[in-house]
Amino acid sequence: MLSERDYWVCWSQISGVGPISLQRLCQHFGNLKTAWEASTQNLQKVEGFGRQTVEKVAQQRAKFDCVEFLKKHAEKNPDFWTPADENYPRLLLEIPTPPPVLYYRGTVEPEENQGIKPTVGIVGTREPSEYGRRWTRKISTILAKSGFTIISGMAAGIDTEAHSSCLDAGGRTLAIFGTGVDIIYPKDNRKLSERVIKQGLVMSEYPAGTKPNARHFPSRNRIIAGLSRAVFVMEAGEKSGALITANVANDFCRDIYVLPGRLDDEKSQGCLKLINGGAGLIPVNLEELLEQLGAIPQLDAPEQLSLFESPPTPSSVPSAETNLELNLESNLAQVFQVISSEPTAFDVIVQKAELDTGIVSSSLLQLELLGLVSQLPGMRYQRNS
Repeated sequence: MLSERDYWVCWSQISGVGPISLQRLCQHFGNLKTAWEASTQNLQKVEGFGRQTVEKVAQQRAKFDCVEFLKKHAEKNPDFWTPADENYPRLLLEIPTPPPVLYYRGTVEPEENQGIKPTVGIVGTREPSEYGRRWTRKISTILAKSGFTIISGMAAGIDTEAHSSCLDAGGRTLAIFGTGVDIIYPKDNRKLSERVIKQGLVMSEYPAGTKPNARHFPSRNRIIAGLSRAVFVMEAGEKSGALITANVANDFCRDIYVLPGRLDDEKSQGCLKLINGGAGLIPVNLEELLEQLGAIPQLDAPEQLSLFESPPTPSSVPSAETNLELNLESNLAQVFQVISSEPTAFDVIVQKAELDTGIVSSSLLQLELLGLVSQLPGMRYQRNS
């Protein structure tokens, strides 16, 4: 007899069905077991499930052996959560795109998962200046000693400084991978990853054996933002991936703090852009910073959370140049072409682009960073004029 948890795992293997679609299936049928057994006629009643999508789902579902897959999956992935699990991180249940399956290695702290222990994300460039490194070490150390859990992405540069400084201070840190939790990337961070596993957790929405893929990292950034009560951007260029994390965190109503830099410093251009958009400055007096973080409203006692709340209204983004002028990569161009000036639902974009849900999600994040599209409430997107 398969559990609801098992069905989350099985549904995650169906191409074209992502986090938003799974939420809609849950909302419509009450649970994913009923959704798995639903007829094609009933599936078409779910928002975003057009005829072509339903046909693709039905074909895959008919060939999919859940019992056999789950047996092999468990052998390679002994530790994971789904939204059906009590220990699934509470803060991720509050974002519009919670990972259907979240794999982990390390030591679990229930209070952290319940959102009781304070968490902050620290992100930035892979090639920081000494100024950026120094302030990342300062911020990470004081936050770790003050009881905060530090979250970052195990990338070279700022991420590495954040994780290592936190551990050196005796703190706890979470590393969110864009690979499987058994694949260390970059390889130079192998020893650091081993330290994180002993004093914290490494997590990923990708199963064991998943190798580095450029499309995975923008999607990974939403998990960093979702798990954090506040996000610190230490140094970031104009097109840094850290800006994706910051913009998504803003959409999730997280506080954003930025390390100010010189106007003519290339590594600070992304930070200056965030400041112009209303992000807060990291105060020189770090005691003042702790006071500001302490003012973040505490979460209420844990209770059953809904997966189906509408996402917050995103912040505005600069006007975009045309697709032709920017000479977008193939996947970005394919996604951009199916978006018009009228709001288009995420699932409709997936159908029209005829790409995997993860690729579309990653492409949309990059298009937002480029200022080409804006995200609207209800996971809808439109071109910027």
